[in-house]
Amino acid sequence: MAELSESTKKLIQQYKLAKLTEQLVANTPRIHVDEVAQKVAAFYEQIRTIVDWKEEHLMRRAAIIRKLKRKFLDLELNDFTKTEDTAESLLLEFIRGGHFPNDKIEESKIQEVQNIIDKYIFILKNNPENKAGRAGLQFYNWLIEVCSCEIEEALCPSIREMSLIEYMFSKMKKRINVSEKVYETNFLKKENVDVQIYIAVQLALFKLDKPIISYNLIKYKYPQWKKTDEQFLLKISQNIYKIWRGIEKDLANHFGAKFYAICEKYDTPYLLLGDILSQIESEKLNEISDPSFLEPLIKSAYSKRLSTLKQRMQRAAFYSTISIFATKILSLVILEILLAKIFIGHVSPITLMADVLVPTLLMFLIVSTIKRPSKNNLNIAVMETMKIVYKKKERDIYEIKAKKKRGVITRMVISFIYALSTLASFGAIYFIFDYFGFPLSSIIINIIFIALILFAGTTVSKRAQELTIEEEKEDFVSFLSDVFFLPIQGLGKWISNKWKKYNAVAAFFNVLIDMPFSALVEFLEKWRYFIKERKDEIR
Repeated sequence: MAELSESTKKLIQQYKLAKLTEQLVANTPRIHVDEVAQKVAAFYEQIRTIVDWKEEHLMRRAAIIRKLKRKFLDLELNDFTKTEDTAESLLLEFIRGGHFPNDKIEESKIQEVQNIIDKYIFILKNNPENKAGRAGLQFYNWLIEVCSCEIEEALCPSIREMSLIEYMFSKMKKRINVSEKVYETNFLKKENVDVQIYIAVQLALFKLDKPIISYNLIKYKYPQWKKTDEQFLLKISQNIYKIWRGIEKDLANHFGAKFYAICEKYDTPYLLLGDILSQIESEKLNEISDPSFLEPLIKSAYSKRLSTLKQRMQRAAFYSTISIFATKILSLVILEILLAKIFIGHVSPITLMADVLVPTLLMFLIVSTIKRPSKNNLNIAVMETMKIVYKKKERDIYEIKAKKKRGVITRMVISFIYALSTLASFGAIYFIFDYFGFPLSSIIINIIFIALILFAGTTVSKRAQELTIEEEKEDFVSFLSDVFFLPIQGLGKWISNKWKKYNAVAAFFNVLIDMPFSALVEFLEKWRYFIKERKDEIR
């Protein structure tokens, strides 16, 4: 028998608690919505999934954010005077849209969510630095996004996920060593190292996005955050703008990518351990202290993740492509048609077909060439999982080093070569389309299409490496592909980030469809209840 580490014992207890918490409490009133209204609303939410596509585990909160922003807009128009029914109407919308199950959320959650909304309204109203302009809007959106994270946590506590994050965080704090030269760069201070590790762990384990990481950072820095004490909230309100600025600075840290690279490489044993603790019965959790009991469980968990990995990647590729078509390509195709009519006088059907087929074939090619982990990777995964579960006298150390300083001439030469590769990449695409007689406007738009798909495809292929621990061997072909595709991927990332701010299709849905549709579904539900009452009277 090997001895479990103290952090592993604590993790097992938290998973036991999670399993007890997930059991429904009998005879507790629960929120119910009409089934017909739920089906109608759920159909609309499926359409919104395409428009607002994010990774699957982030979709529910994206819907919460969208609906919460609309509610806050209504409240702000009324000067926050009528807030008492906000939580109930929100929860009904969440359940109708299929984001939470019907007849499962306790009615007592309505008041809990209302208290959360009231807290953020209080912070917003008492913030002395309520600024106008772009910064003010960004702060306002950030605060609502953080509020949505707290609401989601109240409705569906992520005990297991947060326990695993804390577990990996405690391990990585001991294993990651930062070189003294890093501090000399002034990009990172010693007191901020733990924060960077905490951010990296969340990104590596569950690919969490900025809003939920911001919320977790607030709880990490301010353990009293969930309090509704007015004096504490008033103090927080006075500093909330600075808190936001500080978190934004933490998320954009120069060395963040280095912390993430280490955590992402070694996240596999933590994911496998989380799967094992979730699958086995509470009574058998302590039996993992026996390596002969744990080893087959690791292999089984690894096999299950590997078998579902390809399916998840194909689904992510499909929705990513559809989302790009719906929100970006549709807009650009309309623009291309207008430009073609202005400069050429007609629209070529071949050009429009290329707009559809080239990005689709490119995404298919990227997904089909994703490599599965080697057989040796399983042995490494078993060994690394054993390392974190049991007590060890020695521990692995992962070094964070500062970049080697390059001379001015070296930097100039490297920059010049990169500029040449950029010109070669875009020049090759331009030459191919020009050779087939595409007009300039069409070539530019197709370059944008290719950049977006390459960026999306690269994101999907990186997710496919979530089980890979062993060092990947790069050959000359992969080096050349990086040289050629990296500038195009960079353009795709830039466009994608900009599009999030100016997504015309999403704005169209929010303003012209979302609000009226929600009112229609609410009316349908009331009408259905009216019909049921009349039917009961007839009986």
